[in-house]
Amino acid sequence: MGLSCTRCDYTGFINLHQVDEAVLVEFEETLDHKIILAWIEANSNHDVSICDCCGLPGEGWYGEPGEHNYHPFGNEPFPDCF
Repeated sequence: MGLSCTRCDYTGFINLHQVDEAVLVEFEETLDHKIILAWIEANSNHDVSICDCCGLPGEGWYGEPGEHNYHPFGNEPFPDCF
């Protein structure tokens, strides 16, 4: 079961406003998260990262980017955005 993450506006990233416009357009058209991950790696002066509510910066997402996935054993943190 998943719930949409409101902290990142369902994108899986925070501070996307710092990404170049052309990169954002490509991401929005394809929804390929590798585009933003590549931009993060190639650029050093920014605060863009994997959302710390639906994932772990530098490690990936708990499930689908921008979504909280709960498991029956409660091994995932309760999201701060709810």
